[in-house]
Amino acid sequence: MSLLSANLQAFLSITRAQTVHGAARELGITQTGVTQRIRSLEGALSATLFTRSRKGMALTHEGQALLRYCQAAQDLEGEALAQIVGAGRQSTVRVSITGPSSIMRSRIIPQCLPVLNKFKEIAVLFDLNDLDAREDALRSGKAQLAILSRERVAREMDSKLLKPEKYVLVGPSAWKRRALSDILKCEKIIDYDPSDTMTFTYLKKHKLLDQAVSERHFVNNTESLVEMFRAELGYGVLTTEFAAPFLKQGDISLLNSGAVYENQVALAWYPRQQMPAYFRALVDTIR
Repeated sequence: MSLLSANLQAFLSITRAQTVHGAARELGITQTGVTQRIRSLEGALSATLFTRSRKGMALTHEGQALLRYCQAAQDLEGEALAQIVGAGRQSTVRVSITGPSSIMRSRIIPQCLPVLNKFKEIAVLFDLNDLDAREDALRSGKAQLAILSRERVAREMDSKLLKPEKYVLVGPSAWKRRALSDILKCEKIIDYDPSDTMTFTYLKKHKLLDQAVSERHFVNNTESLVEMFRAELGYGVLTTEFAAPFLKQGDISLLNSGAVYENQVALAWYPRQQMPAYFRALVDTIR
């Protein structure tokens, strides 16, 4: 049972299936019926909600705003139905939290576990995403909470500053006694992908960037970064929390005398007229 209108349910089905055909199958009605509901909704709102592409139905900016409204409404729906119907239990609420893999593993997931135990109605997706476009997941409604660099928090979002990520420069253990200047001028940087500029940011902060060669290796998995460091293929940055066990085991070593770069990060979400208890608990516990 849903308190949302049939038109809004059709809208949500298309966002999940990304095709009219998939939405029709999910709702048990014809494709024409789905199309009519969306046209009716677009007419009432005087807005285009989807654009068609080879990849399917993509949300417009207005569609993204409507999706966030629907998700906020669904947040409260389970509680309302339990009170109205007397069901004595709440409907499942899906929550997606996206953030960089290092901070998600070391801090965010462990912090959230007590909240998940308390609020059994939550079904969570922890999205470990090291690409620098997590705010897009927030805007499109694919995520309800996102860990972003402070400068990427948009004005229309609510947010709170978290404890900064601390990055250190690391390389193979075999390079422990090697001069940093020699490493910078001779060795490649290893980063997550071409959009990852954290090593460059670190080097610039410590006035080392001019000494470094610009060629880089890329591997989009944090553990694999460590494996490439161990294989003496290059150097790069890791957060202190993620690097700690590998440093303790002697898999890698600190470079630049262990000097740190602090990256300011924030927890961001879209404003809600009424914040459900579970959502408030998640916001409060993530720090």
